Amino acid sequence: MALRPADIARVKGMGFLINRGTECFSGRIVPAGSVFTAEDLSAVAELARRFGNGKIAFTSRLAAEIVGIPYEQIDEAVAFAAAHDLYFGGTGAKVRPVTACKGTTCIYGNYDTQALGRELHERYYLDWGSVSLPHKFKIAVGGCPNSCMKPSLNDFGVEGHRVPHIDLEKCRGCKVCQVEARCPVKAASLQEGKVSIDSARCKTCGVCATKCPFGAVTGSDTLYQIYVGGTWGKSTRMGTPYPRLVGREEIFPLLEKTMLWFRKNAWQKERLGAAIDRLGTDALFAALEGPELLDRKEEILAAEIQPRP
Repeated sequence: MALRPADIARVKGMGFLINRGTECFSGRIVPAGSVFTAEDLSAVAELARRFGNGKIAFTSRLAAEIVGIPYEQIDEAVAFAAAHDLYFGGTGAKVRPVTACKGTTCIYGNYDTQALGRELHERYYLDWGSVSLPHKFKIAVGGCPNSCMKPSLNDFGVEGHRVPHIDLEKCRGCKVCQVEARCPVKAASLQEGKVSIDSARCKTCGVCATKCPFGAVTGSDTLYQIYVGGTWGKSTRMGTPYPRLVGREEIFPLLEKTMLWFRKNAWQKERLGAAIDRLGTDALFAALEGPELLDRKEEILAAEIQPRP
């Protein structure tokens, strides 16, 4: 069959991208919290056998892309996936699939990244699925400053930190200080026989929190560094760090306010980072600290997105 541009555009909005030089498509199955169960993967494999060419590729946002689906079988593939609690998606000028690193099980992970990713997936990828935005909006969840998931290169990035606390009364000035030995950035050292941490060098990664056998160094509860406006690709921009570390429950209103600010202020086809550079970080952070964006949520979501001048 001869595909029309309207046909290609319709299924792109459903998560199906045409394969170059063919009339077949790759469809993206989006996992909650960046995790597939064994049952999910069995269903994905059956989708590939039944509707595609038998091949599965994983995207940079951890979706399972089923390759080679003929246009006329797309609706049937969507129905089969839904019957197995799986869903295609992940394209368009809206919230993109939320990615989370393996901090849930990683020795460096400061919190359950996949649980947070799942909650963000449900609250914003799914619940905001019908909300149009000026451009794509990517969310990444990282467990520590190793930054494997690159939170600072996403429109909204979350990174887990633990601030070290020192109790000098418990420090025994060991000849081989385990905190000093294990600090990955060499911020810890013995000063006049007591452990000391250089705050200018410390990355608050949390590695030192359990290393002292006498409990002289502990870590705070997990706090989160938020990055806004990061992009990677043809235009590269490091995300702007929020001025302070935040608690877990602060993540959700900050994310929602960021998306509302983006929708209210960005031009059509303008990324968040470009809008921040145009209007200034002071304007963004002032809006994120106040209640106005949430108070005007319905008005902002109902308004037309500004055309580019």
